[in-house]
Amino acid sequence: MIDFAELRRGMVDGQVRTNDVTDLRIVEAMMTIPRERFVPGHLKSLAYIDDDLQVRSGKDGTPPRFLVEPMVLAKLVQLADVQPDELVLDVGCTTGYSSAVLASLSGQVVALDDDADFVAAANATLTDLGLANVAAVMGPMNAGWAAEAPYDLIFLNGSMEVVPPALVAQLKDGGRLVGVVGHGGAGRAAVFTKVGESLSERVVFNAAIPLLPGFAAPARFTF
Repeated sequence: MIDFAELRRGMVDGQVRTNDVTDLRIVEAMMTIPRERFVPGHLKSLAYIDDDLQVRSGKDGTPPRFLVEPMVLAKLVQLADVQPDELVLDVGCTTGYSSAVLASLSGQVVALDDDADFVAAANATLTDLGLANVAAVMGPMNAGWAAEAPYDLIFLNGSMEVVPPALVAQLKDGGRLVGVVGHGGAGRAAVFTKVGESLSERVVFNAAIPLLPGFAAPARFTF
């Protein structure tokens, strides 16, 4: 029998606390939320590994999807500086683990994904865990979810080459968008802040996580 509580403690002590995550609210959330509940059955033993965890294989034209590795997720959430009264859009939520973490820190979370199976699984698990301030919805991830906008925070579960204008438009004045710009070894975690019609960028640390589908830069025409 796998002792998930012990694995969870090891994740927090070995991956989160040791990587400059000092916000005790995040530490408590990741110590409490059962990450294994958000992982497909055949992968539960890998729920706490120090790596991105592939939860959908790329086949039939669909790209692979991942849960962001715990250390990077924790550092991104800390960068987001989530406040208890804030409305958050969690983009690329997959099975909903990041949404659960964000929901424990904020007022309300809209969890967005373009995969119907992920959305159904996320809602079932979040409801079962008693998290009443979060709901998963299905739609194109780079289009955001205008029905609940504007948001205090938009959080991306994957890297991006460009910031979609639709997401910027759904931020409140003073709102933040947090994610990783670039991918592979060139990824950089950044927070974008909306001021009027402008968007400022602050790069904080290096991070390498998979590209979020729909967030690649448009192909350039060449002769």
